[in-house]
Amino acid sequence: MQQTNPYDLIGIGIGPFNLGMAALLEDIDDVKAIFFDETPTFNWHPGMLIEGADLQVPFLADLVTFADPTSRFSFVNYLHRHNRLFTFYFFNRFDIPRREYNDYAQWVASQLSSCQFGTKVTDVIDHPDEDNPFYEVVVENRETKVTERFFAKHIVLGTGTKPAIPAGFDQFPSEDVLHTSQYQYYKEEYEKADAIVIAGSGQSAAEVFLEQLQKQERGKPFLYWLTRSPGFFQLEAGKLGQEVFSPDYIDYFHSLSYEKRKSELPNLSQLRNGVEESTLHDIYDLLYHRSVHTNDPAAAIQANTQLKDIKQEEKGYQITCYQTQQEQTFTIQADKIILATGYKPDIPDWLTKFNDLIEWEDSKRYAVTRDYRLQFKKDRSHHIFTLTNLEHSHGAGATNLALSVQRNMTVINRIAGREVYQEPDNTVFQNFGIGQLEDKRG
Repeated sequence: MQQTNPYDLIGIGIGPFNLGMAALLEDIDDVKAIFFDETPTFNWHPGMLIEGADLQVPFLADLVTFADPTSRFSFVNYLHRHNRLFTFYFFNRFDIPRREYNDYAQWVASQLSSCQFGTKVTDVIDHPDEDNPFYEVVVENRETKVTERFFAKHIVLGTGTKPAIPAGFDQFPSEDVLHTSQYQYYKEEYEKADAIVIAGSGQSAAEVFLEQLQKQERGKPFLYWLTRSPGFFQLEAGKLGQEVFSPDYIDYFHSLSYEKRKSELPNLSQLRNGVEESTLHDIYDLLYHRSVHTNDPAAAIQANTQLKDIKQEEKGYQITCYQTQQEQTFTIQADKIILATGYKPDIPDWLTKFNDLIEWEDSKRYAVTRDYRLQFKKDRSHHIFTLTNLEHSHGAGATNLALSVQRNMTVINRIAGREVYQEPDNTVFQNFGIGQLEDKRG
């Protein structure tokens, strides 16, 4: 088959991961790339851009700095170009507002020639038997419905995640029962509610609970904050603990057997799924101040509680809950249910055609090499790199923004066949394995 204008890589999905890769490739002449995303513009979790909410990683974890601090696409250059350097200097914080990160990423996206929004990849066709094997990518323009075909040596899958909604809770009007990814779109609706349930114990749940608590008037709406987790725990922010978000730890974690990796993931959850200390303090302080004048804070906070069922009534909803330690069921009434129940990998349908060609760690998790390639049963020279669904293969840092830059450096170097960006090693103080300890002594 004759290829037309072949690319070295085609990126599918433009979230922060592939956007960062596009930025790092913008000025690299010997790697020809194009990226597609079905959304009309770049917008990072718009439903959770709550005013005052901060990014949970330092500003150095922008799209490019860990690969090239001199890049014109750095966050510092964004501040400079927007006349915000002095205000950020006096802001005197290492983290940044979530809204500002989104604005920064949109600024970068607007300058990249390789990013095409409003275009959905509907199919990827493998051509493994050609003299120079390649992939044929079918793309539909979401507005005109016109279909085009593009050709590339490699694919980079960056389709990210989609909301994880409990079974049975996706059958109701979205203004009543919604995931936190849609939270900002229905803010006026919450003011009409007599009672709101917030389910989940991570940062998103805490931010929603805090904002609703701050907006309460005369005890309305009554707030339920429930989670099936054993408690409302603080995000681990210890400096040594944070070193799991490093290339060195990825080397160690990836070298373990699948069973060892799977058993280790729960131990790392508090590094990813807890609530920032400042958010928990703000919630507690607000509740304490209100307790001076009333014994009824108009809020109920309870762990070990799972939402089991929901039934629409003439007014509002009856929610059946289950206290897992007491093994007892109870019901509550609410008008709105906000599900902070996390996300799951968004795996495109076309990938299923490769199921019999690739290796699997179990029935749901594909095998991924250290350099982020799907591991095919037969060696091939044209690869599918994945930035999605990596927790089982690369550890707790799979979604960390700083490590996304490291990941992009690795993929770019592999595709280019040379060291475009120098990949760091020996980046932390602690040792994760015997081999590393032996290396210290020579």
